[in-house]
Amino acid sequence: MKVDVLAKKEKWITVEQGNICTPNGFSAGGLHCGIKRKRKDLGWIYSQVPATAAAVYTTNQFQAPPLKVSQESINTNGTLQGVIVNSGNANSCTGKEGLQKAYKMREVFAEKACLNENDVAVISTGVIGEQLPMNKIVTGVKSISALVNGYDAPSFEEAILTTDTFTKHICLQLETESKVYTIAGAAKGSGMVHPNMATMLGFVTTDINIEHEALQQALREVTAETFNMITVDGDTSTNDMVLVLANGMAGNEKWTQDDEEYALFKEGLQIVCQSLSQQIARDGEGATKLIEVQVNGAVTAHDAQVIAKTIVGSSLVKTAVFGQDPNWGRIVSAVGYSGITIDTEKIKVMIGPILIVEDGMPVTFCEEEAKSYLKNEKIDIVVDLLAGSEHATAWGCDLSYDYVRINASYRT
Repeated sequence: MKVDVLAKKEKWITVEQGNICTPNGFSAGGLHCGIKRKRKDLGWIYSQVPATAAAVYTTNQFQAPPLKVSQESINTNGTLQGVIVNSGNANSCTGKEGLQKAYKMREVFAEKACLNENDVAVISTGVIGEQLPMNKIVTGVKSISALVNGYDAPSFEEAILTTDTFTKHICLQLETESKVYTIAGAAKGSGMVHPNMATMLGFVTTDINIEHEALQQALREVTAETFNMITVDGDTSTNDMVLVLANGMAGNEKWTQDDEEYALFKEGLQIVCQSLSQQIARDGEGATKLIEVQVNGAVTAHDAQVIAKTIVGSSLVKTAVFGQDPNWGRIVSAVGYSGITIDTEKIKVMIGPILIVEDGMPVTFCEEEAKSYLKNEKIDIVVDLLAGSEHATAWGCDLSYDYVRINASYRT
């Protein structure tokens, strides 16, 4: 019997100044080791005790060596105690030498943190096809001065960035009569964002004590509705992953999928991952607007997900939003080529509060009102298929001139 049963009225609240170091027992930091010219490029997370670990990985077939090493660590006993991350170099498509360097990176950090190597995950993000400058990474790891008691989450958030324009984080807490539970997250992602699961890095820390299988299942289900529902440019990276560490230092009895607390944990994880997903979509390279597409009335959840991602991933829809052009034809066209069977005579489309299409046909609307709405920083597009009861939401961004400029000069 649970000592601290969670009441239904208890809700997760946002901790405004919270970060991945807020859950009990976690520390983090970041520094500049020289991979990048000036910005921080080496970050780490440390847990005072081994943490139950769950992860989802890129589906790109060119899976980078660091991911293979991290999977090996997690698969050893389902726990991690340290994470070392570099940005500016993906260590991808680097062959056997790249794999050896990923192992070396794990070894050096494990030695610094006095951990077993299998308790460490290694993650890299950045330019593909270049060998890691291990001398810089080794020197950087050895120079870490506050590993166990360093609570510099902002430096970690900065150290994992590539083309991002801002750091991404969130922290939630839930308080019961006897305990406080915390879930926090940090992420990077701006370009090459079209996950399944891929193209960004996500880190979640929590002091909740939860069974490994329950944690992995929750992450898998939440990822399908959050990180896998964002797209910036339709490209899937070789490296990226979402990692959750649960160290149990809140002191609760271990939760399983059969416990009523599991649903509340999953709710908190969903809020964290959805917030990070939206922050990534908002920070799309060159983006000026966040686009949220909601598809209702689908026969299956899968149908709704496919259509929502097709719309938000359409370059023509993206450019129309950037140009403040209420071009509804691009939206229905995306629905039509999504591969999902629909009744074209039932479809309904709204851009913000404005009805644009009904029964598959355009309706009279005020063009100037629609253009004015499209000046907002967040654009909502709602499509109702009127065929069932399932729904899904996807997030993306507009496509501006700056996207081409940023990506044309990325290596320089």
